[in-house]
Amino acid sequence: MAKCEIISPRDLTQSKLKEALEYNPVTGEFRWLVTNSHRRVAGSDAGGFGYNGYWRVSVFGHRYYAHRLAWFYMTGEWPKQHIDHVNLDKRDNRFANLRLASPMQNNANTGLKGSNTSGFVGVNFDRRSGKWLARVRANGKRVNLGLFDTAEEAARARDDYAKRNHGEFFRPAIQ
Repeated sequence: MAKCEIISPRDLTQSKLKEALEYNPVTGEFRWLVTNSHRRVAGSDAGGFGYNGYWRVSVFGHRYYAHRLAWFYMTGEWPKQHIDHVNLDKRDNRFANLRLASPMQNNANTGLKGSNTSGFVGVNFDRRSGKWLARVRANGKRVNLGLFDTAEEAARARDDYAKRNHGEFFRPAIQ
C-alpha cells in the first residue's frame, strides 16, 4: 500500500493527478487508481459531499471541489474564475455539464431560492404597492423592472430582460 505524498495545490500537475485518480467525463465520477489507505482502495469512489452540497475530493493532502478538479483533469488548466453547473445540479460533474463562467454569469444561472414565495426567479410581492416586483442583477447591480398585477407578468418581464442580457447563462424565471 503506497502512501499518498502531500503536494502543494500550486504544485499539482495534471499528470500527477492522473496517476492517483481516474475521472470519467461521461458520469462525472472520480475513482482511485492506487490504494493508499483502508478507505482509499484502487477502484473505489473518491471523495464525498461537503456541507454545501458540492462533491469534494481530497488528494495529495488537499481538498478540492470535484468540478474544479474535473476541469483541471480534462484541460490541464486550473479555472481562473468559476465553474458553472449548466443544469444547476451541484452533484453533476459530467464534463459536458461544466463550463467556465465569470461570477456574474454564474449568478445568472441560479434556480429558485428556498425562501421564494412567488414560484418565479426574480419575482416577489411588494406589500406597499400590492403588486408583483420583477428584478434581476446585471453588471453587479440590482435592476428593478417594474411592478405588475400578476406574478406571471412579472416573470415574463424578468425573462425578457434576462434573455437579452445573460446569453447562454439565461435561466427562465419559471422553473
